[in-house]
Amino acid sequence: MSSPIRRRLSALTLCLLIAGCRGEGTGPDAATNTSPLPAAPTQASPESTALHEALLAQLANHRRIIVLLADEDKLAPATRQSATAIGQELFHENLERRTSIDAQFARLLARSQTTRFDAIAGELDYIESAPDLFDADRLAFVEVLRDLHDRLGAESSLPAIKLRQRIAQDLDALAEIERNYSAEISNVFGRFGTRAIELKREKWNDYVAHLRKQYDRDALLREHGVIEPYPMSLKDSDREIFGRDLPAKTVVLTFDDGPHHAYTEEITAILKRYGAPATFFEVGRNLGRLGADGKPTLGPMASISRGLIEQGYTVGNHSLTHAQLSRETGASLRSQILDTDVLLRGIDEKRAPLFRFPYGARNAEGLQVLGEAKLKSVMWNIDSLDWADPVPDSITQRVLDQVRAQQRGIVLFHDIHERTVKALPQILDRLVAEGYRFAAWNGRDFSVARETAPQQTVTTGYDRSWALVIGIDEYAHWPRLGYAANDAQAIADTLTTQFDFPSSQVIVLKNGEATRNNILAAFHDRLGHGELGRNDRVFVFFAGHGATQRLASGRELGYLIPVDSDPQRFASDAIAMSDIQNIAESLSAKHVLFVMDACYSGLGLTRGAGTNAFLRENARRTARQMLTAGGADQQVADSGPGGHSVFTWVLLQALSGNGDLNGDGLITGTELAAYVAPAVSGISQQTPAFGSLPGSQGGEFVFQIPQREEFLTASTQQLSSDAIAMNQKVEQLQPEDGSAPVTVKSLQGGEQQLVVPAHTGRLSDREVAQRANDRGLQLYKEKRYAEAEQAFTEALKLRPDFALAANNLGFLYYRQGQYAQAARWLENTLKIDPSRAVAYRNLGDAYRELHDKDRAGHAYRTYLELQPAGLAADSVREQLRTL
Repeated sequence: MSSPIRRRLSALTLCLLIAGCRGEGTGPDAATNTSPLPAAPTQASPESTALHEALLAQLANHRRIIVLLADEDKLAPATRQSATAIGQELFHENLERRTSIDAQFARLLARSQTTRFDAIAGELDYIESAPDLFDADRLAFVEVLRDLHDRLGAESSLPAIKLRQRIAQDLDALAEIERNYSAEISNVFGRFGTRAIELKREKWNDYVAHLRKQYDRDALLREHGVIEPYPMSLKDSDREIFGRDLPAKTVVLTFDDGPHHAYTEEITAILKRYGAPATFFEVGRNLGRLGADGKPTLGPMASISRGLIEQGYTVGNHSLTHAQLSRETGASLRSQILDTDVLLRGIDEKRAPLFRFPYGARNAEGLQVLGEAKLKSVMWNIDSLDWADPVPDSITQRVLDQVRAQQRGIVLFHDIHERTVKALPQILDRLVAEGYRFAAWNGRDFSVARETAPQQTVTTGYDRSWALVIGIDEYAHWPRLGYAANDAQAIADTLTTQFDFPSSQVIVLKNGEATRNNILAAFHDRLGHGELGRNDRVFVFFAGHGATQRLASGRELGYLIPVDSDPQRFASDAIAMSDIQNIAESLSAKHVLFVMDACYSGLGLTRGAGTNAFLRENARRTARQMLTAGGADQQVADSGPGGHSVFTWVLLQALSGNGDLNGDGLITGTELAAYVAPAVSGISQQTPAFGSLPGSQGGEFVFQIPQREEFLTASTQQLSSDAIAMNQKVEQLQPEDGSAPVTVKSLQGGEQQLVVPAHTGRLSDREVAQRANDRGLQLYKEKRYAEAEQAFTEALKLRPDFALAANNLGFLYYRQGQYAQAARWLENTLKIDPSRAVAYRNLGDAYRELHDKDRAGHAYRTYLELQPAGLAADSVREQLRTL
C-alpha cells in the first residue's frame, strides 16, 4: 500500500501535467492562507500539542531560510552576508530543535499507554496530508522522520512495527520529491553541510512565491537585528573618503590637530560669518585621558570640542597622540584609535564616526581596526600646507589653485596656526564669489544640507517669542464651556515644551483672570510698550465664546467675549474684532498669528492681503495672520479627544508636525490653515476661516519643527481610542499631495485657495532620518505598529548609528510581544550608545519576558548604575526583586 504522501504526489504530478497547477494540494488555496504557519490538528492532547508546536517551529525556520536565501545572486553583498548569517542561525536552531523533538518522541514511546502510538500517528497524518502544506514544506520533516524511524526500530510491538513501515514509505515518497527538485534547495541548504536535497524545479518558483506572501526577507533580517543601510552616495572606496567624487563646486572644510585654546574659536567665528559647516579632527591627548578602568577623565580643552558639537560642527577622531600609525600595530595601534573614540564619546555621543590618520599614514591593520569600530577614514585631496607655509597669502593662493583645478574636494587645514586664521576669510570670500558650496557630514556622507540660505534665516530669524493664551469656561453670564481652559493650557504647554517659547513670555489667562481689562492690558502693557522687539513673533490663542452684531450699516462685526462680559452689553464690554485689528497693527513684532477657537463673523476688514508663497522673502516681510474656528451661528464642537474642542485638537496635531505639508521642517500660518480648516469642516459643522489682517506685508508666521528625542518605554503614553479615531478621520481629509491647493473660507466670508509652496531644498539624510523617527513615534502612539516599524526602519537605513530609532524599533517589537526581536534591537541600541540608560531598562523588560533572569538582572542593574534616581528607578528595583 502506498503512503498518503506518495498518493498525493501522484495526484499533484497529474495536475501539473494536465492543468499546470501550483502543487498546493487539495483543500483551500494556499495563496489565500495569510497565516505563516498551518493550523494544529484538532482534538490534540497537551503532549501532542507541544510536539506539534515544535514541528511548526521547525517548519517556520525552514520557510524563513528559503525566503532569506532564494535568489541570493541578486542580493547586494552586504545583504547576502547578513541573510546567510541569519540563515545559519535559523538552521542551527532547527538542529537543536530536531534533538528536542526526538526527545519528545522518546518520552511518548517510553509510556506504557497504547495511546502513545495514536499521538505519533496524529503527527504523521498532519505531515502526510495537511492540505495547507506544499511538498517542499514536508521536506522540513525529513530528518525528524528519519530519527523517529530509527527510534521505532527498538520497539517490537505490532503498532510500532506498523508505524515504522508507514514512516519508511513516507521517507521513500519524500526521497522522490527530493529527486524531482533540481539545484534550488541545495543552493539554500547545501552551505550548511548536513544534507543535500534536490527538489522539483517546476514547482519551486510557485513555492517560493507562496512563502514570500507570508515572509518578507527585509522583515526577517529586521527581526534578527539587521537593517541594511542605503548605499553610500560617494564613489570613493567603502573604507575611505577623499572627496574626489563630491558634486561639482562642492568642498568640505576640515581642521586637524585641535582643539586650540584660542584659534579654534576664532575659526568658528569666521565660519559663522559665511554660514559654512566644517569638520574638526581632534587629538585625544588634548581632550583628556583614560584611567586604568578605561573611563575617560576630560580636561579643560574638552569643553571646546563640546561647544563645536553644540554649534552643529562635526567632530571626529585624529588619534590619541598624533603618532604615525602606519608604523603601529597591535594594542598600541588600537589604543591610538579606540581610546580617542572613548574620549570623544565622553564629550558627546553625537561625535561623528570619522577618523583621520595623522600625516595620512595608514596600514591595512589600521583600516581593519576602523572597520571593527565602525569608523570611516576621511582623507583629503586639497592640502593647504598651512602647517609648513608661514605666509597667509601663499596658503590662500595654494588652496584656491587646487580647488579650481579639481572643482571639488576635501580641504586640509589645521586649527592650531594663526596663519590659518588669517588665510581662511580670503579663501572663503573667493569660494563663495565663485559659487562653491560647503558640504557637511550628514551621518552617511558629505552633502550640502540646504540649497538656499534664506530658509535658514526663517528658522532662526526671531529674536524672541511671545504668546498670549486665553481660555474661558467659567462664564458668569454666558453658557459655561467645558473645553476652553484645557485647550488654552495645552496650547501654552506646546509652545513652551515643543517650540521653546520662554514660559516668562507666555501669558496665560484662564477663567476669572480673562477679564476684558486683563486681556487688553496684556496686549498694551506687556506686548505694546517696549518689551516687544521688531524681530520678535507673537502667537495669540483665544478659546471661549464669540458673538456677532449687525451694525446699522448692515455690516457684521465680530466680538471675543471675556469672562466678565454681559450678554446685554457685549458691544461695549466685549472685545471687538476692530480692536484686535488695531492691536495687530500697533504691535512692533515681525510676525503675529491670531488663532481663535470661537465662532463669529464680520471682521470688518478694509482689505484682505493674500498669503505669500515665497519664504525666502519672509525674513523681511511682516505678517499679521488670523485663523478662526467658524462663522456666526455655528457652535464650536467640543467633542474632541482629551477634553479638547475639535478645532484645538486638530490644531495640536498640526503643531506636532503633521502641519508640515511640504516637508521642509517648517509650519507656516498658511500650512496650519491648510491642514486645520478642511479637517475641522469635514468632521464638524464649523467652517474655519483664514487670512491676513491690515498691516500685513505678505509674510508668514513660522514654527520650526523640533527634533523629538523621545525614547519609547513602558511609560510612553499612547492615544485613546477616540483620539486615534479622530486622527484617522483627519488624515483621510488631507490631500495626498501636501502642496496641492486647498479651498478654505477667507476672513471676509468668501472662498480662497491656499497654496503651500513645494519644498525644493535638499534635506540631509540625518534630517530625513529624524523625520522618519518622529513619524514612527506618532504612528506608535496611534497604535499603527506596522507603519511605525516601517518608519523606524527607514530612519535606520538612512542612519545606521541612530540609537534613538534602534531603541524605538526594539520597544515596538516588545509592545507586540516579540521579545526576542526586541532584545536584539535593544542590544543594537547599546552597541551604538552604551550610555543610554533607558535602553537598559527596556532590555531588562524584554529578557524578563524571555525568562532570562541573568540578562534581565544585568540590564536592570546597569540602568540603576546610570540612573539611580531616574523616573523608572523604583519600578526597576521592584522588577529586580521579583526576578
